[in-house]
Formats: sequence, C-alpha cells, structure tokens
Amino acid sequence: MTDEEILAEFRAADALLEGHFILSSGLRSPRYLQCARVLMDPMRGARLASSLVARMPRDIRSSIEIVVSPAMGGVIAGHEMGRALGVEAIFLERPEGVFELRRGFRLKPGQKVLMMEDVVTTGLSSREAMKAIAAAGGEVIAAAALVDRSNGQAQFDVPFFPLIALDVPSYAPDALPPELAAIPATKPGSRKEAA
Repeated sequence: MTDEEILAEFRAADALLEGHFILSSGLRSPRYLQCARVLMDPMRGARLASSLVARMPRDIRSSIEIVVSPAMGGVIAGHEMGRALGVEAIFLERPEGVFELRRGFRLKPGQKVLMMEDVVTTGLSSREAMKAIAAAGGEVIAAAALVDRSNGQAQFDVPFFPLIALDVPSYAPDALPPELAAIPATKPGSRKEAA
C-alpha cells in the first residue's frame, strides 16, 4: 500500500480528524488519527497489518515469535499483526499505572517479541511497554506502529517499522498557535489526563 492508499483507509473510516486534540502525551495537535475507527473493520485491519508486515525485512519477520502490544490502543493492531505474522498476540495493561502482563499471559525466557502500537507520538509508552516485556522475560527485536506521528523524534533500541509516518505538528499546551488556541480541545484517546 502507498501512503495515499493508507490515508484513504483512514478517511474511509472517518478516522482522520481535524480540530484541537489533546494527545496521550499531553501535547496538542490540529490533526488526529483515530486508529480504533480504522480497525473496527476487520478486513481493513487485516489489509493494514499485512501491508506493514510486507514492509519488514524477512529476517526480522521470521524471527518474531509473539506480538505484544500495550492496551488499550495497541490491542487490535497487535492482534492483526499476530494474524499477519502467524504468531500469537498478547497485550500489556496498566492497572496500577505501570505496564504488566495479566490474564495469564506469559512470555518464555528470551522469546522474540514484536512490540506493536497503534500510534507513536513521543515513544514514551512504547519504551515503557518494552521495559515491561523485558521484565517479563521477552526480548523485543523490533517495534512497529500503524502511525508514527513523532516527526522522527521517537527513538528505540530496536528497529522501528511504522506503516505510515505523518509529520503533524504538536504543541505544548502553553505554546499553542492562536488558530489552535481558539478551538476547544478534545481528548479522543483512551487515557485520562488533565487537559
């Protein structure tokens, strides 16, 4: 899939939003990709995951033994990546604010993991997820996301494969451009934080 075909999938799902959005990082943005909407169609989710898998080098694809994703946003994306790779997919949760495996999920010592996100903005949640995977005995050999909106700022110690990279500006709440400040802010993501 080309970048335009990928964006067409988001537009078809009414998942490419414009306005004033509070991101999970606390930053503000005039555009938001609602991955939950694009993934609500299983066939669309399968197409996107298959396209992402096709972009990964063969040696990495063949080494992945399991996909682990952070809840909430990464659960469906991770499941679709597991399906596309032909491996199991599990997820991390934050019942006490720190990622951990629950629901009887386990990793074998040294198990090769793809950490899958829906959207990467700063990379903080991804790094926290990778730390939890390592603590559970897994070895993260690659990270992936449907959307990289970090503007090249997210850095990981493993190869990172986004399906699409979008250079969308983001701003600190106290440094908004006037046109964005004039629009009421909304928080479309899954994590509650002060506005």
